[in-house]
Amino acid sequence: MSARLVVLVSGSGTNLQAIMDAAADEGYGARVVAVGADRDDIEGLARARRAGLPTFVVKVADHPTREDWDEALCARIAEHRPDLVVSAGFMKILGPRVLRAFTVVNTHPALLPAFPGAHAVPQALAYGVRVTGCTVHLVDAGVDTGPVIAQEPVTVEDGDDERSLHERIKVVERRLLVDVVGRMARHGWTLTGRHVRLGVPAGDGGQ
Repeated sequence: MSARLVVLVSGSGTNLQAIMDAAADEGYGARVVAVGADRDDIEGLARARRAGLPTFVVKVADHPTREDWDEALCARIAEHRPDLVVSAGFMKILGPRVLRAFTVVNTHPALLPAFPGAHAVPQALAYGVRVTGCTVHLVDAGVDTGPVIAQEPVTVEDGDDERSLHERIKVVERRLLVDVVGRMARHGWTLTGRHVRLGVPAGDGGQ
Protein backbone atom coordinates (compact mmCIF):
# COMPACT_ATOMS: atom_id res chain seq x y z
CA MET A 1 0.00 0.00 0.00
CA SER A 2 1.17 3.52 -0.76
CA ALA A 3 2.15 5.73 2.14
CA ARG A 4 -0.26 8.58 2.79
CA LEU A 5 1.23 12.08 2.56
CA VAL A 6 -0.17 15.36 3.82
CA VAL A 7 1.79 18.23 2.30
CA LEU A 8 1.90 21.69 3.90
CA VAL A 9 2.50 24.75 1.71
CA SER A 10 2.64 28.53 2.00
CA GLY A 11 3.39 29.61 -1.56
CA SER A 12 3.64 28.45 -5.15
CA GLY A 13 3.85 24.74 -4.37
CA THR A 14 6.65 23.72 -6.74
CA ASN A 15 7.88 21.07 -4.28
CA LEU A 16 4.29 19.86 -3.92
CA GLN A 17 4.03 19.56 -7.70
CA ALA A 18 7.24 17.55 -7.85
CA ILE A 19 5.88 15.11 -5.26
CA MET A 20 2.52 14.84 -7.03
CA ASP A 21 4.29 14.15 -10.33
CA ALA A 22 6.43 11.44 -8.75
CA ALA A 23 3.42 9.90 -7.01
CA ALA A 24 1.68 9.44 -10.36
CA ASP A 25 3.95 6.39 -10.71
CA GLU A 26 2.56 3.60 -8.54
CA GLY A 27 6.10 2.40 -7.91
CA TYR A 28 6.89 5.62 -6.02
CA GLY A 29 5.26 4.17 -2.92
CA ALA A 30 3.47 7.29 -1.67
CA ARG A 31 0.50 9.42 -2.61
CA VAL A 32 -0.64 12.87 -1.56
CA VAL A 33 -3.97 12.60 0.26
CA ALA A 34 -4.39 16.28 1.26
CA VAL A 35 -2.69 19.66 1.11
CA GLY A 36 -2.80 22.18 3.96
CA ALA A 37 -1.79 25.82 4.12
CA ASP A 38 -1.56 28.74 6.51
CA ARG A 39 -3.07 31.23 4.05
CA ASP A 40 -5.70 31.46 1.30
CA ASP A 41 -5.33 32.17 -2.39
CA ILE A 42 -1.92 30.66 -3.02
CA GLU A 43 -0.82 28.68 -6.03
CA GLY A 44 0.05 25.66 -3.90
CA LEU A 45 -3.62 25.23 -2.98
CA ALA A 46 -4.67 25.82 -6.57
CA ARG A 47 -2.31 23.06 -7.74
CA ALA A 48 -3.84 20.67 -5.23
CA ARG A 49 -7.40 21.54 -6.25
CA ARG A 50 -6.62 21.11 -9.94
CA ALA A 51 -5.36 17.64 -9.05
CA GLY A 52 -8.61 16.88 -7.22
CA LEU A 53 -7.00 16.75 -3.78
CA PRO A 54 -8.67 17.85 -0.53
CA THR A 55 -7.27 21.09 0.88
CA PHE A 56 -7.50 22.92 4.19
CA VAL A 57 -6.34 26.27 5.54
CA VAL A 58 -5.48 26.92 9.20
CA LYS A 59 -4.44 30.53 9.79
CA VAL A 60 -2.52 31.62 12.85
CA ALA A 61 -4.56 34.85 12.98
CA ASP A 62 -7.80 32.90 13.35
CA HIS A 63 -6.74 31.47 16.72
CA PRO A 64 -6.26 33.27 20.04
CA THR A 65 -2.88 31.67 20.75
CA ARG A 66 -0.17 29.85 18.88
CA GLU A 67 -1.00 26.77 20.97
CA ASP A 68 -4.61 26.89 19.75
CA TRP A 69 -3.37 27.11 16.17
CA ASP A 70 -1.10 24.12 16.75
CA GLU A 71 -4.05 22.09 18.08
CA ALA A 72 -6.25 23.10 15.16
CA LEU A 73 -3.59 22.30 12.59
CA CYS A 74 -2.95 18.93 14.19
CA ALA A 75 -6.65 18.10 14.07
CA ARG A 76 -6.95 19.00 10.39
CA ILE A 77 -3.87 16.97 9.46
CA ALA A 78 -5.13 14.00 11.50
CA GLU A 79 -8.38 13.90 9.50
CA HIS A 80 -6.36 12.52 6.59
CA ARG A 81 -4.44 9.85 8.56
CA PRO A 82 -0.99 10.55 7.09
CA ASP A 83 2.01 8.26 7.34
CA LEU A 84 4.25 11.28 6.70
CA VAL A 85 3.76 15.04 6.71
CA VAL A 86 5.86 17.01 4.23
CA SER A 87 6.59 20.67 4.91
CA ALA A 88 7.05 21.92 1.34
CA GLY A 89 7.73 25.61 1.67
CA PHE A 90 5.49 25.92 4.73
CA MET A 91 6.62 29.16 6.38
CA LYS A 92 5.38 28.59 9.92
CA ILE A 93 7.17 26.86 12.80
CA LEU A 94 5.23 23.76 13.73
CA GLY A 95 4.21 23.37 17.35
CA PRO A 96 4.64 20.49 19.80
CA ARG A 97 1.19 18.99 19.22
CA VAL A 98 1.86 18.46 15.51
CA LEU A 99 5.39 17.23 16.10
CA ARG A 100 4.31 14.70 18.72
CA ALA A 101 1.60 13.32 16.46
CA PHE A 102 3.40 13.07 13.10
CA THR A 103 6.75 12.54 11.44
CA VAL A 104 7.43 15.74 9.48
CA VAL A 105 9.99 16.10 6.68
CA ASN A 106 11.28 19.52 5.60
CA THR A 107 13.74 20.99 3.11
CA HIS A 108 16.16 23.86 3.65
CA PRO A 109 18.25 25.74 1.05
CA ALA A 110 21.62 25.34 2.79
CA LEU A 111 23.87 22.63 4.16
CA LEU A 112 22.66 22.56 7.74
CA PRO A 113 23.74 23.36 10.38
CA ALA A 114 25.09 26.28 8.33
CA PHE A 115 22.67 29.15 7.68
CA PRO A 116 19.44 28.06 9.36
CA GLY A 117 16.33 30.23 9.18
CA ALA A 118 14.51 32.15 6.49
CA HIS A 119 17.49 33.93 4.89
CA ALA A 120 19.85 31.07 4.15
CA VAL A 121 20.69 31.99 0.56
CA PRO A 122 21.62 35.67 1.08
CA GLN A 123 23.51 34.72 4.23
CA ALA A 124 25.57 32.17 2.30
CA LEU A 125 26.37 34.75 -0.35
CA ALA A 126 27.28 37.38 2.23
CA TYR A 127 29.55 34.95 4.05
CA GLY A 128 31.41 34.18 0.83
CA VAL A 129 31.08 30.40 0.85
CA ARG A 130 32.05 28.66 -2.37
CA VAL A 131 29.72 25.70 -1.80
CA THR A 132 26.24 25.72 -0.32
CA GLY A 133 23.38 23.33 -1.08
CA CYS A 134 20.21 21.89 0.36
CA THR A 135 19.19 19.66 3.25
CA VAL A 136 16.23 17.36 3.77
CA HIS A 137 15.66 16.81 7.48
CA LEU A 138 13.20 15.70 10.10
CA VAL A 139 11.47 18.57 11.86
CA ASP A 140 11.92 19.12 15.58
CA ALA A 141 11.02 22.02 17.88
CA GLY A 142 13.91 24.21 16.73
CA VAL A 143 14.45 26.28 13.60
CA ASP A 144 16.05 23.92 11.05
CA THR A 145 17.66 21.91 13.85
CA GLY A 146 16.12 18.48 13.19
CA PRO A 147 18.13 15.37 12.26
CA VAL A 148 19.55 15.46 8.74
CA ILE A 149 18.27 12.83 6.31
CA ALA A 150 20.11 13.84 3.13
CA GLN A 151 22.17 16.72 1.75
CA GLU A 152 23.48 17.74 -1.64
CA PRO A 153 25.99 20.50 -2.46
CA VAL A 154 25.51 23.35 -4.93
CA THR A 155 28.49 25.39 -6.10
CA VAL A 156 28.33 29.17 -5.69
CA GLU A 157 29.35 30.62 -9.04
CA ASP A 158 31.11 33.92 -9.67
CA GLY A 159 28.45 36.52 -10.34
CA ASP A 160 25.70 34.69 -8.47
CA ASP A 161 23.04 36.81 -6.84
CA GLU A 162 20.36 35.59 -4.46
CA ARG A 163 17.91 34.76 -7.24
CA SER A 164 20.29 32.85 -9.50
CA LEU A 165 21.76 30.82 -6.66
CA HIS A 166 18.37 30.06 -5.11
CA GLU A 167 16.96 28.87 -8.43
CA ARG A 168 19.79 26.34 -8.82
CA ILE A 169 19.33 25.18 -5.23
CA LYS A 170 15.58 24.73 -5.80
CA VAL A 171 16.20 22.35 -8.69
CA VAL A 172 18.37 20.13 -6.50
CA GLU A 173 16.04 20.56 -3.52
CA ARG A 174 12.98 19.30 -5.40
CA ARG A 175 14.79 16.23 -6.67
CA LEU A 176 16.28 15.42 -3.27
CA LEU A 177 12.95 15.84 -1.46
CA VAL A 178 11.15 13.57 -3.93
CA ASP A 179 13.85 10.94 -3.59
CA VAL A 180 13.91 11.00 0.22
CA VAL A 181 10.13 10.90 0.66
CA GLY A 182 9.85 8.01 -1.78
CA ARG A 183 12.58 6.04 -0.05
CA MET A 184 11.03 6.62 3.36
CA ALA A 185 7.66 5.51 2.03
CA ARG A 186 8.95 2.39 0.29
CA HIS A 187 11.61 1.20 2.69
CA GLY A 188 11.17 2.89 6.07
CA TRP A 189 13.84 4.49 8.22
CA THR A 190 15.44 4.41 11.63
CA LEU A 191 16.37 7.30 13.91
CA THR A 192 19.13 6.70 16.44
CA GLY A 193 20.01 9.87 18.31
CA ARG A 194 20.48 12.36 15.48
CA HIS A 195 21.32 9.74 12.87
CA VAL A 196 18.68 8.89 10.26
CA ARG A 197 19.15 5.74 8.21
CA LEU A 198 16.90 5.04 5.25
CA GLY A 199 16.00 1.64 3.88
CA VAL A 200 14.95 -0.22 7.02
CA PRO A 201 11.38 -1.56 6.83
CA ALA A 202 9.15 -0.55 9.74
CA GLY A 203 8.86 -4.17 10.90
CA ASP A 204 12.64 -4.27 11.37
CA GLY A 205 12.85 -1.29 13.69
CA GLY A 206 12.03 1.61 11.40
CA GLN A 207 10.02 4.54 12.70
